[in-house]
Amino acid sequence: MLLSWWLFDSHDLATLGLFCAGQIIGVGFTGHTIGHRTFGMQVQALDGTAIKPLQGLSRSLLLCLAIPAFITDKDQRGLHDRLPKTILVNIS
Repeated sequence: MLLSWWLFDSHDLATLGLFCAGQIIGVGFTGHTIGHRTFGMQVQALDGTAIKPLQGLSRSLLLCLAIPAFITDKDQRGLHDRLPKTILVNIS
């Protein structure tokens, strides 16, 4: 939010773009964002291995649509986790 405010005067699309970029970089390459790391969580593939960058990209793009986060299954996994076959797990 601070970057969006500082660089783009808090423009809505700029804020969404920065959020998406942070998700793609964080989740796609390390498996977690700053918030995930803070709370001891990580995005993994369903078999417990590290996700591939393409899974992180698709998860991030779906998350930015917002609607997939509201469509959940019995395990509380959103559509943004079900389609790329990922899961958010506690690693601490």
